[in-house]
Amino acid sequence: MIHCDPLIMGKTLYKKVWEAHTVGTLPDGRTQLFIATHFVHEVTSPQAFAMLRELKLPVLHPERTFATVDHIIPTDNQAEPLADPRAQTMLNALRENTAAAGIRLFDLPTGYQGIVHSIGPELGITQPGMTIVCGDSHTATHGAVGSIAMGIGTTQVRDVLATQTLAMLPLKVRNVRVEGTLRPGVTAKDVALYIIGKLGADGGLGYAYEFGGSAIENMEMDGRFTLCNLAIEGAARCGYVNPDEKTFAYLKGRPYAPKGEAWDAAVKRWKSFASDADAEYDDVVIFDAEDIEPTVTWGISPDMSIGINSCIPAPEDAADNETRKARITALEYMKLQAGQPIKGLPVDVVFIGSCTNGRISDFRAVAPLLKGRKVAAGITALAVPGSQMTAMQCEAEGIADIFREAGFEWRLAGCSMCLAMNPDKLKGDQICASTSNRNFKGRQGSPTGRTLLMSPLMAAAAAVTGTVADPREVFGSTNL
Repeated sequence: MIHCDPLIMGKTLYKKVWEAHTVGTLPDGRTQLFIATHFVHEVTSPQAFAMLRELKLPVLHPERTFATVDHIIPTDNQAEPLADPRAQTMLNALRENTAAAGIRLFDLPTGYQGIVHSIGPELGITQPGMTIVCGDSHTATHGAVGSIAMGIGTTQVRDVLATQTLAMLPLKVRNVRVEGTLRPGVTAKDVALYIIGKLGADGGLGYAYEFGGSAIENMEMDGRFTLCNLAIEGAARCGYVNPDEKTFAYLKGRPYAPKGEAWDAAVKRWKSFASDADAEYDDVVIFDAEDIEPTVTWGISPDMSIGINSCIPAPEDAADNETRKARITALEYMKLQAGQPIKGLPVDVVFIGSCTNGRISDFRAVAPLLKGRKVAAGITALAVPGSQMTAMQCEAEGIADIFREAGFEWRLAGCSMCLAMNPDKLKGDQICASTSNRNFKGRQGSPTGRTLLMSPLMAAAAAVTGTVADPREVFGSTNL
């Protein structure tokens, strides 16, 4: 904990954005916070729109809400009517609700449909210095551009639609720094899983995470999106990275980004939101980049992670009784043994996609590794772009063809196998090498299905070997 005189200390980005969006203070002490941008999708919005109708309230600022369909949409055949009548009903409801309210919907025919946390940044809707919310826990993703982005519940979705504000208490801010240079084969996904493993799945309760340090500063934007996406898995309400020249280069020219003179003014304003050099934090944690190796989860919580060359930890080695019990439960569910090496564990399914790792850079990184190789016999491998825009880029660059030739099923944009709300699901107790964000019991559709979270590089290695493998050994460190 750092203690300094607040009268002479600078401010964090979190505090600057919070103050810039404060409407007032409520009698109970909560801040009435103006919400700059609101995203909705088909799962958490129908009930919110229904509540508005019951209250006879309009959507106050429809121009500040953007909608897409992602969770329930199939990724193999999107011809309508959809095979699942419930999915079609939810899609129809989203269309009707957004049309009635005058909200922009990035529907299937638009070419802009995709996972809400993918299309927001890709379209340039997500910008620095904003308050951003969505009825989805992984809204933290948008913080990578230097915004305060949070997942909210359905009643809060209603509140934002009706008032464009939320009543909230401010969070503490933890500065999570990763210093040094990441080794070959170590990606943002590995960094995120390593941090969660060290700080715990509930270590971020009550905090916003500001990610910094030389390793983060050297990270490209897509890596920062991955890192912030997983902040919620460490219980932080949001995660963010200070905006810099990489941020501005990423946003420039995107459809909703400012143009011309407005661009220059925006960049000047965005820079002002970055945390001051002498900003005061409630906590500072520093990690050494060289300590991080390709990382994979072995259990049923994202903090149950180990390096590729490690063995599954034993319950009796746990630091406390609660952790010991959690390990016992995880080992029983995963059908694994304490002390068992994670490397070499056979897998059944490989999934590359989701709002965590379904971006263009993920597919660009994996395609050269797959070229000339084949998915191992008996392995089902899915590659699912996070958006129609990413899918079109992959087709144009020949990436999709490389995946197809290697034996992957190249799918249409959507959440796919990240969660059990569409046809892409595990069967029985299959083990899935997944680039998604959660390894909870039954997360991928089967009540006994088992999920191993890992980077796209590790998923590619698993696809061609049929086992959990070190991508540095499979593809060579010089190729990573």
